[in-house]
Amino acid sequence: MKKNYFHKNFGFTVNNIIFVVKTTKKHKKMATATIRKPTSFRLRTDLLDMLKEKAARRKWSLNYYVETVLLDDVYNEPNDVTKAAIEEAMSGKNPNKIYT
Repeated sequence: MKKNYFHKNFGFTVNNIIFVVKTTKKHKKMATATIRKPTSFRLRTDLLDMLKEKAARRKWSLNYYVETVLLDDVYNEPNDVTKAAIEEAMSGKNPNKIYT
């Protein structure tokens, strides 16, 4: 396998598969590899500009910012109790209850 790129703090690619090595606060290397696949999306130009601006404010790359936003949406789905409460609030079933 041919290594295309290597950097001791970030990761490396082998045959277009990206491996990321994460370190703890004590700088001990963990055996964690994240495989990423190159992907393309067609976005509205105004949306792309807003994403770039938000990424720049955090001093993040556009790719990292978009990946973080998507992961946040995928992994932070409300549980069944929260979903039921949201549905109740949206329907107005209990007019005596104050929803905040």
